[in-house]
Amino acid sequence: MKISTKGRYALRVMVDLALNSNQKYITSKEIAARQELSIKYLEQIIAMLNKAGYLETARGNMGGYKLARKPSECIIGDILKATEGDLTPIDCLTEEGKCKRQRDCKTYSFWKGLDEAINGYVNSKTLEDLIK
Repeated sequence: MKISTKGRYALRVMVDLALNSNQKYITSKEIAARQELSIKYLEQIIAMLNKAGYLETARGNMGGYKLARKPSECIIGDILKATEGDLTPIDCLTEEGKCKRQRDCKTYSFWKGLDEAINGYVNSKTLEDLIK
């Protein structure tokens, strides 16, 4: 499994907002400059985070973005899933990818264990853990 730039940058954006907002809105231009991202790509990431309920947005002169939740309530696994989709390392672990050989597969338990380790780790960390 490889996390794409959207997932990696989403975490950077969330950390940036947690460290810099002080309950005020931050413009995409400010975030893009600090994180060295194009505004166009940043807006795609922000749209995903906003849809997942992680951001508050405001338009106008004093507009921008800020966290909609406390950093301690932002689970890293959920942020990654909002941008990456499923974090499962192989399809046969998903309901759609389930195969008829699963019961007899000698490698299934290995992949299931890896999936549990990945999800256990990313779901045990919050945004607050990253900013400490």
